[in-house]
Amino acid sequence: MSEAKNSQINPIVYIVDDDPAVCDAVAFLVGSVGYENRLCASAQELLEVMVEARPACLVLDVRLPGMSGLELQRTLAERHSCARIVFVSGHGDIPKAVRAIRLGAVDFLEKPFDDQALLDRIGEAIAASAAQLQRSASQAQMERRLGGLTERERDVLGLVIAGKTSKAIAQDLDISIKTVENHRHNIMAKAGVTSVSQLIAWASNLP
Repeated sequence: MSEAKNSQINPIVYIVDDDPAVCDAVAFLVGSVGYENRLCASAQELLEVMVEARPACLVLDVRLPGMSGLELQRTLAERHSCARIVFVSGHGDIPKAVRAIRLGAVDFLEKPFDDQALLDRIGEAIAASAAQLQRSASQAQMERRLGGLTERERDVLGLVIAGKTSKAIAQDLDISIKTVENHRHNIMAKAGVTSVSQLIAWASNLP
């Protein structure tokens, strides 16, 4: 394993293979370009040590003791994991490769694989994982902000998104225009935006 400093931001490569020689070879390869890595001999071991709060790539064998690589892929998808997978296998076939790619794998490489091809796919996987982590963090932040709105502020927000004027919103909710503007001001402050257009853009990303 490389000695790169552990971090919640720095990426990590998990090498999941029950062949120690393959694990060591991949660990040396990714360590040579600066990636922190961790070796796992089974899917269960990976699930026990995996940290979700950092960009991650799994270099994953298809055939593993216990849970297979494809089963692990499904499990991680069910957990909404942000990690991305590069499959490597000496037993790969077209149906398995197609299945893996359809489920979101970055690639399916047969052993013996080209070192540069593997590094390229790992780079793509880590970039995709980092982007997903950022999207998830932004979504969580928006949901926290939405949770801070009162019921009436939610009503006003819905009508603002619908494109209604303050006068129309006041009529719909049977409140004064001044009250509508106060609610809109509070919503914008909680959302962290400074204009109605920004508010609508922000709200359009809400679940």
